[in-house]
Amino acid sequence: MHTSRRTLLAATAGAAAAVAAGGTSAQAGDTATTQHEGDKRLRALVSRMTLEEKVGQLFVMRVYGHSATEPDQADIDANLAEIGVRTAAELIAKYRVGGIIYFGWAHNTREPHQIADLSNGIQRASLARPRGLPVLISTDQEHGIVARVGTPATLFPGAMALGAGGSRTDARTAGRIGGTELRAMGILQDYAPVADVNVNPANPVIGVRSFGADPEAVAGLVAAQVKGYQGAGVAATSKHFPGHGDTETDSHYGFPVIEHTEAQWAELDAPPFRAAVAAGIDSIMTAHIMVPALDPAGDPATLSRPILTGILRERLGYDGVVVTDSLGMQGVRTKYGDDRVPVLALKAGVDQLLNPPELDVAWNAVLAAVRGGELTEARLDESILRILRLKAKLGLLKDPYVTDRGVDRAVGIPAHLKAADRIAERTTTLLVNSGGLLPLSRRTHRKVLVVGADPASPSGTTGPPTAVLAAALTELGFTATALSTGTAPSAATVAKAVAAAQDVDAVLVGTYNVTAASSQRTLVEQLLATGRPVVALAIRNPYDVAHLPGVKAYLASYSWTDVELRAAVRVLAGRAGPRGRLPVPVQRADDPARVLYPVGHGLTY
Repeated sequence: MHTSRRTLLAATAGAAAAVAAGGTSAQAGDTATTQHEGDKRLRALVSRMTLEEKVGQLFVMRVYGHSATEPDQADIDANLAEIGVRTAAELIAKYRVGGIIYFGWAHNTREPHQIADLSNGIQRASLARPRGLPVLISTDQEHGIVARVGTPATLFPGAMALGAGGSRTDARTAGRIGGTELRAMGILQDYAPVADVNVNPANPVIGVRSFGADPEAVAGLVAAQVKGYQGAGVAATSKHFPGHGDTETDSHYGFPVIEHTEAQWAELDAPPFRAAVAAGIDSIMTAHIMVPALDPAGDPATLSRPILTGILRERLGYDGVVVTDSLGMQGVRTKYGDDRVPVLALKAGVDQLLNPPELDVAWNAVLAAVRGGELTEARLDESILRILRLKAKLGLLKDPYVTDRGVDRAVGIPAHLKAADRIAERTTTLLVNSGGLLPLSRRTHRKVLVVGADPASPSGTTGPPTAVLAAALTELGFTATALSTGTAPSAATVAKAVAAAQDVDAVLVGTYNVTAASSQRTLVEQLLATGRPVVALAIRNPYDVAHLPGVKAYLASYSWTDVELRAAVRVLAGRAGPRGRLPVPVQRADDPARVLYPVGHGLTY
């Protein structure tokens, strides 16, 4: 143990012992007394903080770089431009932030040992400050189409795939293993699971990030994931309260309005959040959406006291940490300036202010609001106590550091990778199989052409999908070649694919969010016209199948990370049976009022 760390942690050791998970100093007695004792010690920590330190504790900020003290020059330049500091260590010294969020594009998540080193560097920088406290490091590791940490860490199927699998055990296992790996790298707050119920097929921002369209099914899987993550010592975060499932606007770029009545909200949106609260969720993330039935003031939920205090705190009885969605998103910036947003969020009942576009503006606005009497210091103390309780529960006050050995023992180990493969197999959904084309036999259809969309890897470490599918087929004894045709193939690209199809026994097409106007339809129709058997795999939204009625065999994988694609290939080759069931209804393309495939649809061999 570093000497400086020993000294710095001495003041907090008592609090940690009383409230840390697995702490032994609490006598087997009344939990409330233990909680009270722990709070007393945490309150003592709060009382020693300066006002500036208190304000900092409320913020969770991005920072560029793979290292806390020696990032690349390009990252130093980006930090100077956006935050006015050079490194994570300087960010902490200047603003005393309570949390840091990792992103792939900020170069925080190159590989597991580097992530662990970055986490340790951040903790060292914070604990070296006067009255230094450990930092709560977070990320968006939902798995599926949103993953900030990539291979060699284990990547699991995303929420809608788990919804198709329908197994709470699998959902919990994915959370437990995913949480174990995050914890080994020093990431102790995960912005997952998504608790939104995706009742709108046109939803541009949630979609396959949701477990499905049935509120009760979603609630069960959310609770299972909460228990999985938190059982592994990572704070789970259900999002986006009060429910982002029925929007046609992406709140990153606009201000969505949810027209549900209060009764509809209670029936459709509330159950997964109630289940998360009942499961003991550590944090809940707000949504930058307007719900007039819950608050007629026209404010985003993130800034709504009736929604965050009235409904979440008082009606649902939630007393954990409330974190905003990113304050850089358009949905929260439409009505108020960047200086008003953090103040109004705190007044609404928020605890953690996530990723403001300009930290200087936001931090000084909160400071000024306290000095000017708009916010009381007691209001800040209330949020800081919740944040410190969470840090104590996660063991951060006891020992915030991770080790290389811990990384090697937990991250991407064979048992975890095997579990991900098995879970993925149980999620692949067979939507269409007319004429018994599947499973594909390598005796009759040995030569396969793989074409389709190659969207960028969610984590930057998997894919491209056509190459992964071709390699997986080859591994199973087929002769497969890949030809990337993209999400909007040109006439020349379509012609190239059609020419290549003349020399093979079957074609596998990866489709990606097909619409009525999509040239992916032209590609598939012209491939069908060759007379070659065409198998399609929806690599994101399962709704694609409605736009391609001529396809005789259609599967859904719900995401395009390698684990889902390889599982889909094992299913189409008959090495695994299709077991997934649609967790959302698929409407007809020509008549969206009618259902083509209902919830629960899924064929078997």
